[in-house]
Amino acid sequence: MKIDVMDQAAESAAHLLKAMASPVRLKILCQLVDGEKSVGQIADLLGVRDALVSQHLALLRKDGLVSNRREAQTIFYSIASTSAESIIRTLYALYCGASTDPES
Repeated sequence: MKIDVMDQAAESAAHLLKAMASPVRLKILCQLVDGEKSVGQIADLLGVRDALVSQHLALLRKDGLVSNRREAQTIFYSIASTSAESIIRTLYALYCGASTDPES
């Protein structure tokens, strides 16, 4: 791989990882892997306030990791980045699967 291509790939990967670098954002993305959900649904599943979920969803949306759609008064979010979804699925398998010890 040429160094300029590698530089661009490294920048893209770092940007994606930085956007995901929050326990709350990781948990939100984990919830969205199973399909779209509203802010209220995500907040209930995570046991946090709607406002906190909304703040993190705004950051994820700004970075292109999630998209949204409106249905009447409710906004539903879903994962928009296949790269983010792949990483979340891998992290889930490592940390949330049958064995929660990533070293085993």
